[in-house]
Amino acid sequence: EGLRDAGVGGVEITPIYGVRGADPAFLPFLSDQWVQMLEHTLREANRLDLGVDMATGTGWPFGGPWVDDASSARTLAHKTWTLDQGERLTEPVRLRQAPLLRAVGSMPAPGSPGGTRPVQIADLIEPVTANPNLQALALDQVRFGRDLPLVVLMARSQTGSAVDVTARVGRDGALDWIAPAGRWTLDALFLGWHGKMVERAAPGGEGPVIDHFSRSAIRGYLARFDRAFSGHSTTGLRAFFNDSYEVDDASGQGDGTPALLEAFQERRGYDLRQYLPALFGRDTEERNRRVLADYRETISDLLLETFTAEWGSWAHGRRALVRNQAHGAPASLLDLYAASDVPETEGEEISRFKWATSAGHVAGRRLISAEAATWLGEHFRSTLADVRADVDRFFVAGVNHIVYHGTAYSPDNEPWPGRQFYAAVEFNPRNAWWDDFSALNRYVGRVQSFLQAGRPDTDVLLYYPLYDQLAVRGSALLAHFGGANEPQTGTTFEKAGALMQRRGFTYDYLSDRQLRSTRIDGGRLRTSGGGQYRVLILPSSTFIPLDTFERVLTLARSGAIVLSLDGWPADVAGLGDLETRRQRFQRAAAGVRFGPADADGISDARHGTGRILRGGDLERLLTRAGVAREPMVDASLQFARRIDSGGRRYFVSNDTDRTVDGFVPLDVRNGDLTLFDPMHGSRGKALVRRAPSGTLEVFLHLPPRESLIVAAGSSTSEPEYPWYRPAGAAATIAGSWTIHFVKGGPTVPPERTVQQLGSWTAFGGEDLKAFSGTAEYRVNFPRPRQTVDAWQLDLGRVHESARVRLNGRELGTLLGPTFTIAIDPAQFSDVNVLEVAVTNLSANRIADLDRRAPSWKKFYNVNVAARLPENRGADGLFTAAKWLPLDSGLIGPVTLTPLSRRAAPAR
Repeated sequence: EGLRDAGVGGVEITPIYGVRGADPAFLPFLSDQWVQMLEHTLREANRLDLGVDMATGTGWPFGGPWVDDASSARTLAHKTWTLDQGERLTEPVRLRQAPLLRAVGSMPAPGSPGGTRPVQIADLIEPVTANPNLQALALDQVRFGRDLPLVVLMARSQTGSAVDVTARVGRDGALDWIAPAGRWTLDALFLGWHGKMVERAAPGGEGPVIDHFSRSAIRGYLARFDRAFSGHSTTGLRAFFNDSYEVDDASGQGDGTPALLEAFQERRGYDLRQYLPALFGRDTEERNRRVLADYRETISDLLLETFTAEWGSWAHGRRALVRNQAHGAPASLLDLYAASDVPETEGEEISRFKWATSAGHVAGRRLISAEAATWLGEHFRSTLADVRADVDRFFVAGVNHIVYHGTAYSPDNEPWPGRQFYAAVEFNPRNAWWDDFSALNRYVGRVQSFLQAGRPDTDVLLYYPLYDQLAVRGSALLAHFGGANEPQTGTTFEKAGALMQRRGFTYDYLSDRQLRSTRIDGGRLRTSGGGQYRVLILPSSTFIPLDTFERVLTLARSGAIVLSLDGWPADVAGLGDLETRRQRFQRAAAGVRFGPADADGISDARHGTGRILRGGDLERLLTRAGVAREPMVDASLQFARRIDSGGRRYFVSNDTDRTVDGFVPLDVRNGDLTLFDPMHGSRGKALVRRAPSGTLEVFLHLPPRESLIVAAGSSTSEPEYPWYRPAGAAATIAGSWTIHFVKGGPTVPPERTVQQLGSWTAFGGEDLKAFSGTAEYRVNFPRPRQTVDAWQLDLGRVHESARVRLNGRELGTLLGPTFTIAIDPAQFSDVNVLEVAVTNLSANRIADLDRRAPSWKKFYNVNVAARLPENRGADGLFTAAKWLPLDSGLIGPVTLTPLSRRAAPAR
């Protein structure tokens, strides 16, 4: 009910680790009692008109106690020997897995009452799920010492001939084989156990992570949910959720699966056993790269075709969607995201968000979500303005469905601050700014109403040369994509995306699989999901699949405009049937006849009914192809653009520290423009003038971190949007301010009156330094004398949010960093009462709590980790004990400035 009242639209249930001392109350995951609680939650959500999603597991990634050795994540291992003619291998063909343990938790230290010590691998028994007190142990990765199963043993001569001698290996590991003439290398491939455990697992959810590349593994995993749900109703569950891949943020990689060799042969057309030296980088450089890329492509296919497809099919059978975080996976992210009903991203960089938003646009997904506001800053120090800035960054990247991260459910009788999740901003009623949270949610709801309507209005498809990345040998067999720390290597693709983002071109990434289903319709590129684009960019690369290259040329022949940036790809990808495919590629490339380069360095080739433009300057290529940019980026504005039957819709954000005030050009030529302020709900006809280029310019006044919706249409009957300019000097509202502390803690200070505004932490008294909550400021002032169109109320410095009321009428909630609002002169009386309810952060209260050192950090697993090292205590946990009081309250000065309306310019 609290979430509903705050304007939240729904919840995602992700069970995580428990609270120390509350063990008797734990509800084991998927137990009958747990599922009954799920049913109750769904009924309540339906009553409150809230949506409910549910993680298909606890913590992350998928896994649990019912995942056994046969279905858990696997890892490849290899060993080599050399033999000369006539020699026999004297040691057994065997590889023993070294024991390994990574754990967050601890166990009691013998002889030390109340003391603990780190967990050792010798403390554990097999299987790992048989160990008691798994919540306290908090195991991240466990490998027991054991002999690994042999997959294949290949003997390879110096002349290149290879023999499979696996069948000659006995149960004792002895090889019954004598080396023929020459020198021979024996390559043994073993399949080990990765040992990754579910991170941050809930009670009853502790166990190994599944093999993401095995169809039987995901089917067996999901069957446990079918058994748990049997006899229960999950009606009302909107979606199942996957919280990212994250298998390999551990020691070693989950880079194998029992069916790998068969899957490779089926998909790549040759036998990987014949090329084990190349897989491990011991062949020619070219063969090493091609075999490695083929192996990684096979893994990518399996992750899509087994885990992602099977999970989606299972969810759809339960009349639910899948919401999927694909980033970090060793696969084509665009294909994984496109296979999801609701692609979901997270992080801080727009270039990272584009993987999910591009795939969603190309696949025609109505919703593209973001795990938003994860660990924005240190605990208890994130403002609602910080959250809004984070949300806006997702909006301009194409996200239209915000999922806050997050809150831990806390019983009513839990002392403040209640139960906490270490990586969350804590969107719950314990947070001091909770009462102002609804203002942010109204804002998000208004923006999303625009960004979920119509379709993306995007001009450019930028092909992603995946195979160049698959062929780069790093420190491990697999390559992972879309992660927070993925290196930027300066490829043509990366440079093209960065330029288009910087220069205001609209673009989406495109995969090989997505390109194969793209067609030409009315001269536009149309993707399988209905996305429409003007041009396709084919950036230079080392490798490209033959069918991708041929598809590009087919699209051009059918009328597409293709931009060949920095030249054709150099060669076909993969090893199988290489020479035949290479010859087809060369013939196809030679069939495109480019004319001589012009003064802009652009060569033009007519190809069928389409065109191929080749050059090294992307902006010139786009201009030549008739693609316009949005010049508003020159004023450091960011935007998202969509289109519906009425015309273009822009979300415009000023993510800078300076105010943008003036006419801003749009790529719109006709019609009226309407402005919508999603924060305060005001709307009106925009002030517009025509630029020399023939496009329209719209007047915008955007203070730092503010945003507007600009909607184009044929005509509007809206009154003009109320833009003002100062009509005189600002005057300070002087007088006695009464400060009434309304709610918060640890204690509520008494009311006081001050003549000079300032931080309430400086008013004197330890209670004020420790107080986090809301105080209402009240002052009386006379009617302003000047006759003007409006008055601007400026609160000056505010820490951190403010609800403003004049003469008993609500004016609005201001989240900052700018705290101004326009007032109609008719709202003034002869004597006026201004009331400002200001809420600070919870930081001062938590600092006071930590100095008094009560035991509020009582959670299993990571407990409450510090984001910044300077806030880490002697016990390794977060502490605010050293924090000085943060400025709090209405600091001002509070002023009134006379305003006059801006007149519409001549058109």
